[in-house]
Amino acid sequence: MTDTTNTDVPPSAASAGAPTLTQRLDRLSFTRAHAHLVTSSGIGWALDALDVALISYVIVVLKSEWALSSTEQSWIVSLGFIGMALGAMLGGRLADRFGRRTVFALTLLIFGLGAALSAFAPVLAFFLVMRFIVGLGLGAELPVASTYVSEFAPPSIRGRIIVVLEAFWAIGWLLAALLGYLLVPHGDWGWRIAMLIGAVPALYAAFVRFGLPESIRFLETRGRHDEAEQIVRRFENSPVMFRVQTAGEGATLPPASAEGADEAASRTATSGFGGLWRRGQARNTVALSLVWFLVNFSYYGAFIWIPSILAAQGYDLVKSFGYTLIITLAQLPGYAVAAWLIEHWGRRWTLASFLIGSAVSAVLFGTAGSVTAILVSGCLLSFFNLGAWGALYAISPEVFPTALRGTGTGWSAGFGRVASIIAPLLVPVVLAAAWGGTGVLFSIFGVAFVLAALSALLLDEHMGQALTD
Repeated sequence: MTDTTNTDVPPSAASAGAPTLTQRLDRLSFTRAHAHLVTSSGIGWALDALDVALISYVIVVLKSEWALSSTEQSWIVSLGFIGMALGAMLGGRLADRFGRRTVFALTLLIFGLGAALSAFAPVLAFFLVMRFIVGLGLGAELPVASTYVSEFAPPSIRGRIIVVLEAFWAIGWLLAALLGYLLVPHGDWGWRIAMLIGAVPALYAAFVRFGLPESIRFLETRGRHDEAEQIVRRFENSPVMFRVQTAGEGATLPPASAEGADEAASRTATSGFGGLWRRGQARNTVALSLVWFLVNFSYYGAFIWIPSILAAQGYDLVKSFGYTLIITLAQLPGYAVAAWLIEHWGRRWTLASFLIGSAVSAVLFGTAGSVTAILVSGCLLSFFNLGAWGALYAISPEVFPTALRGTGTGWSAGFGRVASIIAPLLVPVVLAAAWGGTGVLFSIFGVAFVLAALSALLLDEHMGQALTD
């Protein structure tokens, strides 16, 4: 049953020595305001997944409709990821300068317009340009979304909330699988309608996001304290949906001090791209960038091409798309298990464990010789890989202070997108090589997952801790 009052609200911050706005926010349980924020952000996240997944079905049809070569198919995927790489690096920096909410809305608008125009592409060249524009919006939106939500989430369940946010990805991927199964195989009109369906909600979500509050931590770095105060009060007055251990229980948070202000000023002075490489921050930046790179390489190399690989093995479009739909369903329990483990094992060990599981599953999928083996190993790969994504999005904003959070998360995600450009181009080369094939390809992905797990263990652990301002 939903509580109607928030008894976790601390005394007013008007008195001397009272908690800061961010401390007041961290002392709250999970409220309706939190739920609205996660759901609204999650809808956009699902729409992103819908577009990314849908293209894997569309390129199978376009191969015959437009007589595409394997290289041209690869460029459809890779140009989108080039846009995502640039968008991620740009979006994170813009979010640190102009606000999380503003960049949120703008990126969804760009993404929605590009997706809509893709549906009307008369030739390949126009389609490729639209895929690049869609990528710009998608790439900027995802790291900003995780940064934005984590800055509002109660510390004791912050990792779990980000995994739940990432779980919306599975909803979008499932919807794409359904559209791929029901519409895309019907030729020219089928894929165009499918892409239009994916574009319309994105335009709507852009307007929805204009109504979301700006990040408290961002507002404080810009001296907009009155606006931040109003937002904190809105969350304090919001009914509690369920209670959690809060940052103020059993201890008194220290008041802001001159020393703290000096430290904040020092951090602001070292904000921007250069701040990512300063002493004490560089290790996290390098390790996180490596994890993003290796996970992107394996994930997009495998999942974007699964429908095409199944079709190439002799399964017709309906069957290969149907198998992909079954494999996609395994993402949901993967997210659920990761959401539970991340607040018990911690971010690093949950991420590393799921990456090792992904490595084993990739090798099994690459050597599968029957429909049963394909489905079982594919489901395992889906389970572990998407659970790892949830943990990765949870840990990414936590290893950076507020002044660097958008920039650092965006840089790491953008660097990772470089791998998502390379992987789709590499797949047809490995599959066609005399020494290659599906087994070799997925063994390469398995090695990348293992290296990502080792890199994850180098990251700082912030389970249950307040974000660094």
